[in-house]
Amino acid sequence: MSVEAATSFISKVMSGATGRIRAEFVNPFIQAAHDVMRAELQIQDLGRGDLALQSTSYTSDEVTVMVGVVGELQGVVLYGMSERTAKNMVSSMLGEIYPVFDRTVESAIAELGNVVTGAASQELEKAGFSCRLTPPMVVTGRGAIISTISIQRLVVPIVCQLGSLTIHVALRDVSPEPPKASAAAK
Repeated sequence: MSVEAATSFISKVMSGATGRIRAEFVNPFIQAAHDVMRAELQIQDLGRGDLALQSTSYTSDEVTVMVGVVGELQGVVLYGMSERTAKNMVSSMLGEIYPVFDRTVESAIAELGNVVTGAASQELEKAGFSCRLTPPMVVTGRGAIISTISIQRLVVPIVCQLGSLTIHVALRDVSPEPPKASAAAK
């Protein structure tokens, strides 16, 4: 999936929307996920499913990595996958087969989510949005309900030979608006 295609989709879905997720918040996550998966997992062939905008609670996959974002942008980024996908990704990263979802797999998959979110946050900083990340948390077991309250999520499915990863970006801009010029100052 190209960043241009994602931008076009997001712009069409949310034209004229205020207080909702914006393309400039999501594109860094798409690009970072692709870059990190190519570099760390040695994956060259990445595909994507259909992008979707959701405002309902998220029902977790077998493994969900959650990374909070605070600062001028606030919210959470969720990375959902099956246990098999998590084990495949960690096996590829570490060059050793992990047949069981254990503490090593949990830690490594949390770090993968952290690295993607960290790379995306650097791009957000360059765009003028100061933000910090919370330590990653991992929810294991399908069916936990995770609510992003009033923040919509843009859902970005990524598919590769190791399995499917679904990224849910739920961020809102809380930066103070610049002061408007007064009539006297003109």
